Amino acid sequence: MLDLNKIYEAQERIKNVVVKTPFSYAPYLSEASGCEVYLKKENLQVTGAFKIRGAYNKIASLSDEQRNSGVVAASAGNHAQGVAFSAQMFGISATIIMPDSTPLTKINGVRHYGANVILAGSNYDEAYAYALIYGKENSLVFVHPFEDDEVMAGQGTIALEILEQAENLDAVLIPVGGGGLISGMAKAFKSINPHIQVIGVSAKGAPALKNSYDLGRAVDSLSVRTIADGIAVRDCSSITLKHILENVDKFIGVDDEEIASAILYLLERQKLVVEGAGAVGVAALLHNELPELKGKKVAVVLSGGNVDVTLLSVIIEKGLLKSSRKMKITVTLIDKPGSLMKLTEILRDLNANIVHIAYDRTAISLDYGDAHVTIHLETKGEEHQKEILSVLEKEGYISKYIN
Repeated sequence: MLDLNKIYEAQERIKNVVVKTPFSYAPYLSEASGCEVYLKKENLQVTGAFKIRGAYNKIASLSDEQRNSGVVAASAGNHAQGVAFSAQMFGISATIIMPDSTPLTKINGVRHYGANVILAGSNYDEAYAYALIYGKENSLVFVHPFEDDEVMAGQGTIALEILEQAENLDAVLIPVGGGGLISGMAKAFKSINPHIQVIGVSAKGAPALKNSYDLGRAVDSLSVRTIADGIAVRDCSSITLKHILENVDKFIGVDDEEIASAILYLLERQKLVVEGAGAVGVAALLHNELPELKGKKVAVVLSGGNVDVTLLSVIIEKGLLKSSRKMKITVTLIDKPGSLMKLTEILRDLNANIVHIAYDRTAISLDYGDAHVTIHLETKGEEHQKEILSVLEKEGYISKYIN
């Protein structure tokens, strides 16, 4: 039974292991959203995510006999690192089953703590099914990432910290995947101050819990697809749904474009590296998904910072293109000596910096004697890009902007 006493017990168990993460005012985000926004920075937690709280509390609550038999878990990454770290702290063995698509940074993070990693399944739910079989065959204690009272109680300690760090809070935005984090936090908030509005935010590409919340009954998804791999859960948990229906006031979804822009915003304006799952609350505020919070004091949980570097580089590159700080154009010119030099001189005079250039004289669409030049430019905004295209047209070049 998940209750407030269990959450306080969890806080006592984990106090010497977890970091009491910063709860900081976000001036730029407050200005952009029209709210008074504070960020709970669980991306700065031990192992880089909040999951250590629930994992450690669960393993600490086991008997010596249970712990010594070893533990097994299924996770896309953050719960895996939490279990691996906790097992190492207790000196016991841990096996983590992870989906085949798990980013290498998360796999290496788990192995760093001495756990055995097995890749199985294309998503969390398939990895989970395999973990249950593996755990039974090897007599291991299964540490569930969200369907467990001790795990949810551990996650709920974040709410206790926020209430210690903030006064007169109106609302809190919490990422939702399997529902363990919001179940524990919502229970704590509603038990201590029921006037605080608890809002769940999920990825639209993993809509099981949101759809279930809207319908009031458990509904699974056929598939999941989102850059927020930490909350990419296909099936709805009836256990966490029960807590969510009891204690959560509102539930919304954000898409991958909104999540990506939030990641880039946090990186540039808040100097914070936050993974997709951790950025969904910020995405909701930036894209005006919650207009009723204007002027309110709002806490946003940044649940983790273990973003795949390859994905981050793609988000940055696409973000620069969307914000008109980079552009890609293809220019058709006469294929003769000096033609390319003339083009680059025009771009130089326009203060456009060339970062990549490709030359093609064999495309079927080309007339003989012509060439396509594809150029990636660093630019100074939308007006600068319009000027570049206008000048190229006046100089007689046929140019095409590439989205």
